[in-house]
Amino acid sequence: MNVLPVNKFGALETPFYYYDVELLKNTVASVLAEAGKYDGFHVHYAVKANFNPRLLQIISAAGLGADCVSGGEVQAALGAGIAPSKIVFAGVGKTEKEIRFSLAAGIFCFNVESLPEAELINELAGECGRKAEIAIRVNPGVAAHTHANITTGLAENKFGINYELLPEVIAEVQKMENLSLIGLHFHIGSQILEMEDFVALCNRVNDIQDMLESDMGLQLPHLNVGGGLGIDYEKPLDNPIPDFAKYFATYANCLKRREGQQVHFELGRSIVGQCGTLVTRVTYVKHGTCKKFVIVDAGMNDLVRPALYQAYHEIDNLTSDATAEAYDVVGPICESSDVFAKDRMLSQTKRGDILAIRSAGAYGEAMAFGYNCRKLADAYLSSEI
Repeated sequence: MNVLPVNKFGALETPFYYYDVELLKNTVASVLAEAGKYDGFHVHYAVKANFNPRLLQIISAAGLGADCVSGGEVQAALGAGIAPSKIVFAGVGKTEKEIRFSLAAGIFCFNVESLPEAELINELAGECGRKAEIAIRVNPGVAAHTHANITTGLAENKFGINYELLPEVIAEVQKMENLSLIGLHFHIGSQILEMEDFVALCNRVNDIQDMLESDMGLQLPHLNVGGGLGIDYEKPLDNPIPDFAKYFATYANCLKRREGQQVHFELGRSIVGQCGTLVTRVTYVKHGTCKKFVIVDAGMNDLVRPALYQAYHEIDNLTSDATAEAYDVVGPICESSDVFAKDRMLSQTKRGDILAIRSAGAYGEAMAFGYNCRKLADAYLSSEI
């Protein structure tokens, strides 16, 4: 099955990113429909997954909020038309400049990851005569079944405040006159496919809320449970839209909310991952002693996930229906890690063939870099070509 308009690709310089606008809109519609079944569920798109301004405008127009981890992302969200009242700002290293900008913009909430950060926000909010609303990011000690580099909820991770230290941190925050503590924030990792991981998070959140209520008499109006829902990298054409129904139902059924408590989600990969494809052209086919190498004009600078995480991406030869053979698909970068796939079965491939590296909409274009003085790949929306 080939859903890409390969007949229109011939005149375009490769490599480039291609985004299926219809799939993106259908995915966002599914998110809104499933979250909308439950009162008080709010979805903030995780801008770090892909901040292509045209995609952000589509996401903004649908009514999603934004989850940002830098001042630049806050600015990008605002530029796309996302209301400040729907923007949350996380990250362990917010700078004074970023905090000042976000305070002036009037964003909804800072997800605070350390006591020194709370102290700085309090100081800067006081200087500009504002009261900043914050949620404390709690490191819940919950393991997620995902790659070690993208798990964020364990005690040894740099993110958040260990849940055992939460009462003393809250006590200090409550003394700060320019902060308003409105919630707790959690995020246990990315590319999570097992709902049991989210059940475990709910159970820990329930325990923490019970502890705060019994020990401190504290109830908070907001819970932010982060994101983390994964996509099907192995069969992207069979499963283009994740099971949002099961995801939101898990929280609805397992999270013990207080009356009127609002729940916030930060979904990124699951919204944009499948709509993006990295399109690349075969430069050479090299025959080694025991391998065949397909050398393409895309490199790890265009899509770093396979080199960084040993991530799997489905790869299709769009211009060949010949019998499949095993190849290593590699790029031109002067690094041995510049490999997209090893021993991958592809239709017999020759110089000039066009390959599609699927499921590249999240952390593809967003993580691209200019190593070897390479030009960043262009991006095209399906509505443009």
